[in-house]
Amino acid sequence: MPPEAACRTDPPKSCDILVIGGGPAGSTAAGMLAARGCDVVLLEKARHPRFHIGESLLPANLPLLERLGVSAEVRAIGVEKWAAEFVSPWDGRRQEFEFAESWDKSMPFAYQVRRSKFDEILIRRAGALGAKVVEGCCVRDVEFANGRAMLVHARHDDGRADRWRAKWVVDASGRDTLLGGRLQVKRRSRKHNSAAIYAHFTGARREAGKREGNISIFWFDHGWFWFIPLADGATSVGAVVWPRYLKNRRTSLREFFADTIELCAPLRERLDGARLVTEVEATGNYSYTCDRTHGSNYLLIGDAYAFIDPVFSSGVMLAMNGGMAAAEAIVSCLGDPKGAARALKRFDRVTRHGPKQYGWFIHRVTNPAMRELFLAPRNIWRVQEALLSVLGGDIFGRTPIWGSVRLFKSIYYLSSLMHLGRTLQAARRRKHDIRSVEAERMTGG
Repeated sequence: MPPEAACRTDPPKSCDILVIGGGPAGSTAAGMLAARGCDVVLLEKARHPRFHIGESLLPANLPLLERLGVSAEVRAIGVEKWAAEFVSPWDGRRQEFEFAESWDKSMPFAYQVRRSKFDEILIRRAGALGAKVVEGCCVRDVEFANGRAMLVHARHDDGRADRWRAKWVVDASGRDTLLGGRLQVKRRSRKHNSAAIYAHFTGARREAGKREGNISIFWFDHGWFWFIPLADGATSVGAVVWPRYLKNRRTSLREFFADTIELCAPLRERLDGARLVTEVEATGNYSYTCDRTHGSNYLLIGDAYAFIDPVFSSGVMLAMNGGMAAAEAIVSCLGDPKGAARALKRFDRVTRHGPKQYGWFIHRVTNPAMRELFLAPRNIWRVQEALLSVLGGDIFGRTPIWGSVRLFKSIYYLSSLMHLGRTLQAARRRKHDIRSVEAERMTGG
């Protein structure tokens, strides 16, 4: 129990659903639940607007924005993103994937958004739909009894302590993973381990016309870069690197980031003459998944459940989809308690599906065989269309892509076997590069 709770004598507040975190997952869940008539409280530790990376949306975000009722507001702050480009610095090859060529042609574009504005739109929408939004209020602990979340302890940024009782608790605390840590169910991925260094620039060279807002992904020896144009003229640039590379830093973070950009000639050219307009920041980007998605009266959504490498820009889409799924599950459980197990099973299936599907690609995206398939795609048996559907986030609907996705995976495995020496060499290097610094210290390496 938090120390401030020991002297509390006033009774806790109550609500139907308490949502922890006001990012895309929490705001979506709170808004959709409030729209269905639930008494919802959303507690957000920060105050919007606040900075956040992850500015690239997917075409599959657009139907979710429509359902939430914020399409026009997001359109007003975004730049249209019609394609994703993958670039190899070693041989100059590049391949552009247009979302309009995916299996379902009805979702041809997405948006690049400044997250401070985007996230504020979502949390204000949750409030407009009837959720009680409390900003500057950090959840410190959740008390459990008999496997149920019973009491939520929080502290306001002015020092006041508060407590809530709720029928349901939704953990959308992002990478704080409040319940994952509290219940000791968070597991770091053994297959992927990386860190991100990022900043915003002005004056970066963009493509012309319709291609101006496209995202570019640049491979390089120590990971990959993103290049995301924003509507106000800024460009988000970040490097996702292996721990082995980051461990070798001996200069300031700003100098290290500049030196890292120098290692990728195609990106360096696009930043020639550009000016850094934010501080360079770094974050441990370690991938993880929680062992469970829910309990008898709580759910984990978005990054509170799992975080995966952002190479396919899936984070916001998975968060919002998780918020929608959480709302559906809770409404079903409240309306039909006897069918709760069935509703929670559906929620579990949906929540696990996204990280699992993207995880397969992410764990292999720097492999030479995978790079070749991305740089020289072919649409045999609609394999390229299926791949584009995955890149666009169309993985939860009824689009019949999965046979072709399995074929793509078979082609990848066959290509890996045909170039076995290269594959084994890449696997050994990856194993060496992703080894965590913590593990090395423990083993004396």
